[in-house]
Amino acid sequence: MPPRSRKRVVGGPKAVKKKARSSDNAFFEPEPKRSRRGGGLDDDIESLESDEEMSEQDSEDEEEETAGEKRIRVAREHLNKVRAIAMRVHEDEGEEEEGDEGRYEREGKRDSLVAELLQKEQLEGSGRLQRVIATRVLRPEPDDKFRMLVKHHLSVTAVALAEGDSKGFSASKDGVIMHWDVETGKSEKYLWPSEDVLLSHQAKPPQNSAKKRSKNVLALAISSDGRLLASGGLDRHIHLWDTRTRGHVKAFHGHRGPVSCLTFREGTPQLFSGSFDRTIKLWNAEDKTHMDNLFGHQSDILAIDCLRRERLLTVGRDRTMRLWKVPEESQLVFRAPASSLECCCFINDSEFLSGSDDGSIELWSLKRKKPTHLIKNAHAPSLLNYSHSYEENGTTTCNGGDIDNGCKKKESHSSAHSWISSVAVCRGSDLAASGAANGVVRLWSIQSESSGIRPLYDSSLVFFKLMFSLKYLITLSFHNELSFFLQQFLFTALFFYLLGSLSRLIHANIDMQAGFVNSLVFAKSARFLVAGVGQEPRLGRWGRVSSARNGVAIHPIKLKDEHLSIA
Repeated sequence: MPPRSRKRVVGGPKAVKKKARSSDNAFFEPEPKRSRRGGGLDDDIESLESDEEMSEQDSEDEEEETAGEKRIRVAREHLNKVRAIAMRVHEDEGEEEEGDEGRYEREGKRDSLVAELLQKEQLEGSGRLQRVIATRVLRPEPDDKFRMLVKHHLSVTAVALAEGDSKGFSASKDGVIMHWDVETGKSEKYLWPSEDVLLSHQAKPPQNSAKKRSKNVLALAISSDGRLLASGGLDRHIHLWDTRTRGHVKAFHGHRGPVSCLTFREGTPQLFSGSFDRTIKLWNAEDKTHMDNLFGHQSDILAIDCLRRERLLTVGRDRTMRLWKVPEESQLVFRAPASSLECCCFINDSEFLSGSDDGSIELWSLKRKKPTHLIKNAHAPSLLNYSHSYEENGTTTCNGGDIDNGCKKKESHSSAHSWISSVAVCRGSDLAASGAANGVVRLWSIQSESSGIRPLYDSSLVFFKLMFSLKYLITLSFHNELSFFLQQFLFTALFFYLLGSLSRLIHANIDMQAGFVNSLVFAKSARFLVAGVGQEPRLGRWGRVSSARNGVAIHPIKLKDEHLSIA
């Protein structure tokens, strides 16, 4: 017999009491008396169910925690993680001491390491911690050159590195997305699903049904946990991929133009996308939902970047760079002096770097609407030899052109070749890099606001080192005190040295340095730099270098001992 409903039980006793007065039959007695006399099976089941419901309600009340309790719980979990990391570091050091004193000393060291890690995370999150890396960069050896890591059929448009710097991703104009290992270079290809699968993943069909969907990829972004990879391109969609299975997960639609740039907010699943339709869209990659739209640019959006805070940096073809404060729904507009900005990236929450199509690099600050420092002809060959600054409308400007009798002379090289196509900053440090259309990558040291930025080195330094070695060997071979056989031996060694060095130099210049540097990314450890190069620029086909190779190149960076500074 099914149990009685709760409503009948609650309202039953009063009605039953009235009938019990007119009859002494035990069947019409009130419910409490029947339960005292033993009751029936239905009442026992009903009472058990009511007890279970009450216990469920009590458990639900217990599960509901306040905001303060949640913060305490999250803080304790994070503290346990940091303690585990500190314990692993202490075990790796291999310090073992016996007795209570040794145990107390180990616990004290571990607690101090935990406090140091927590303070470091807090300072990194607030942008006050800066790693001094630029002054520790050592000059490259002759063998420290760009080497091709992954080959692509067409020009590479974007590269990205996972959080641990062990895995990387690259995309090209033919729609190929590669997942590769940094150490071995072993790569795996992502396979695009069929059109039916894309439609089932919420993708919109092409506007022209007679044409196939374009798979040209222009942008990549990897989430902080390394589980999701986002790609965008000419099909006006943002595609989410699972990096563990290399399978397609979701397609976001909404943009009316090609998706030109993507970025994840650090430590969150928030994904920002910029498009040629002049809009910026905010997505939640974990919930796979659209969250917000940002309007303001008057032309195509070309580059985008974001750190931990809900602040967004974008540049567009309207010659403006905008800093978006997402929670406040406001934006700051920075206008380029005379050229169109092409790329940008955050240095910290208050400083950022940009590159222009006229070959200049600009250093910006929140305190000013104009660049605090501007370097013209940033990729000029003579910039490493002559770095003269002058004042121009309150902006410190460096000219990379030649110097003739103390006067600045404009560089004669083509402006198209000095087009700054990409910039990158090693997160939380003073080391930056820029790539130009002539295939040269240059490292920069970001100094204080009064000092600006200073060039470190590029590929030309290797050639100067080679010439110094040749000069030394020639001088040694013509020494009068050397015997004839030793001179012949030195001449033979010099010939083979020259032949091998020139072959390496020519091979590096043609295969690695020539072409368009369309994307740059630093390893978080600053131990290497990854560049995406191609025969054509990322967002067009206005130039072509037939001798260049399409692929991903990696350059090692040698550093001295690490040192931290707090701003």
